[in-house]
Amino acid sequence: MKLSLTPFAERLATSYWLVPALCVFASIGLSQLAQAIDARLPQHEQTWYLFQGGPEGARSVLSAVASSMMTFAGLVFSVTILVLQQASNQFSPRILRTFLRDRKSQLSLGIFVGTFVYALLAMRSVRGTSENLEIESHVPSLSVWLAVVFVLISVGTFIFFIHHVAQSIRAVVILGRIRDETCETMERMYPEGVGHDAEDAPLERPQGMPSLVVPHAGRSGVLVTLDEEQLLRCAQRAEVTMVVVPMMGDFVPHGSALFEVWGDAGSLDLPSALASVQIGRERTLQQDTAFGFRQLVDIAERALSPGTNDPSTAVQAIDQLHDLLRRLVLRRFPSLRRLDDQGVPRLICPRPDFNDYVRLSMDEIREYGEGSIQVARRLRFLLEDLLRVAPDFRRAELERQRALLDANVTRGFADARVAEEARRAGPQGHGPR
Repeated sequence: MKLSLTPFAERLATSYWLVPALCVFASIGLSQLAQAIDARLPQHEQTWYLFQGGPEGARSVLSAVASSMMTFAGLVFSVTILVLQQASNQFSPRILRTFLRDRKSQLSLGIFVGTFVYALLAMRSVRGTSENLEIESHVPSLSVWLAVVFVLISVGTFIFFIHHVAQSIRAVVILGRIRDETCETMERMYPEGVGHDAEDAPLERPQGMPSLVVPHAGRSGVLVTLDEEQLLRCAQRAEVTMVVVPMMGDFVPHGSALFEVWGDAGSLDLPSALASVQIGRERTLQQDTAFGFRQLVDIAERALSPGTNDPSTAVQAIDQLHDLLRRLVLRRFPSLRRLDDQGVPRLICPRPDFNDYVRLSMDEIREYGEGSIQVARRLRFLLEDLLRVAPDFRRAELERQRALLDANVTRGFADARVAEEARRAGPQGHGPR
């Protein structure tokens, strides 16, 4: 899929109406097919899978199916709204996208709405009554039988939906889902191993003042995607050096700088360069790996707030951060500079390095968790585990974080014996180690 289509694909992925709409179209097609078959069936065909009642009985069955499906659909919608509200209050508003992308809940609603539409369409083809013999009666036996089958499927779907919602609101499920989505983004953005001699290159900007500063002329928002290949081609054709000013996930106000250009910018294809940047209303995990870390940190902070006071949930969030950092510590981060065939820098894109991810994962949780022996021990276990496997050039930030954690423990525990206990690493934050 082209990068220009990804915002539309993201909107479809987080839209709650897509799957129900597809189910409605499928029910319309199935209703037309069943009615076409019914038109060719004898009205008094005696088969076990055909409805045997008269027109009034068929109308009663289809009417009951339609009304019950609307009740089911309304209940699914109400439960979904309650789950979204609880998840936003208990964990973080930024995880609502995860619930909106849940295809199982969308499919449950789609089955109920689709069955409702199917029953209404089947009711149209019922003609005649048992009293009025002058009107030729017609009972769509197969359509009515299929409506009963869909009711049985809907009952099973309703039971599944209740179970699924009860499971999806659990902290471990939410945290695991965020971790999985972040891992997918990480595999796209950092696919290579690192080796032991590859140090992250610092960001070096060209000397002097830029010849052109390209502002953002559209609506303010967050940088969600960046097509580096297209930008590189633009810079190569114009023989200039371009620097992307905002980092992925940064807020970009109207009129702020998007690019800085060094060289003769007269031949630069500005429309093509601007088309390579997508600004959205909120951060996504399309290219923004740090957003997954941000969601996990938010959940840990909410758990450590005085109104919640749930350090065990914070430790579960640290577990997922530990897993992500363990994957990143041996990854090769892409160079910030893109060169042409002659080795001339043509594109410079700022992006988080490993130290940024460590600080994002540690700083706020360490401060919010000051005074919690469980959080202190779990963070120390994370740092010591990473120090065992980290290349030498990535150890400095981890050791600095360990020193900061020691300072927090000293400040948070007045009793030296408790402070000594808090300095012991623990994978669960408590118990012997």
